[in-house]
Amino acid sequence: MPLSRKLLAEFIGTALLLAAVVGSGIMGAALSPQNTAVALLANAAATAAALYVLIALFGPLSGAHFNPAVTLVACLRRELTARHALAYAVVQIAAAVSGVLLAHAMFDLPLIQSGTHVRTGPAQWLSEAVAAFGLLLTILLGTRQRPAAVPVLVAGYIFAAYWFTASTSFANPAVTLARSLTQSFAGIRPADVSGFVLAQLAGALAAAPVAAVLAEAPEPARAS
Repeated sequence: MPLSRKLLAEFIGTALLLAAVVGSGIMGAALSPQNTAVALLANAAATAAALYVLIALFGPLSGAHFNPAVTLVACLRRELTARHALAYAVVQIAAAVSGVLLAHAMFDLPLIQSGTHVRTGPAQWLSEAVAAFGLLLTILLGTRQRPAAVPVLVAGYIFAAYWFTASTSFANPAVTLARSLTQSFAGIRPADVSGFVLAQLAGALAAAPVAAVLAEAPEPARAS
């Protein structure tokens, strides 16, 4: 498949993912302004549902990375050339920003904003490392062992990680950068982006050798 078609799939998928993340955050907070738990539940559910659909649709076209950390690991595993990986990452970042602007436009909010939600500190960074580690492990092992189930595996993991991580599981450098452009429920301060991105990349890179070791493990005996 031509690279241009893969990049188009990455752009559409990433933009729609961010529209779902930010848009559902806006809607959840508007409908439950006094109940953060309900807003987070709505945000997590909408994000997971969108991920399932987008991965199922665009996986056969581009691999449905939607995430520079996923693309980086794919490049290190020689599943993508460095040139293609760079193109993927650039498109993912541009699409993520476009998705945030789209969400703002749908809710008649100022298109360009600067995030104000404070997200920093060791607990938040550890959360992002764990979130990215688990996401990459889910993708790498799921692709090998249950390829048809990858959409639901990733969606299920992200839904859970929204709740078991202190950071609500961004797990994606492009998502993190784009969410610094919104003051909505899903936002993050621009000053906090670098800490999140470094933690995400560390978690993703740690997952690759672990997945390689686990993939070499012998199949467990099955009862007849």
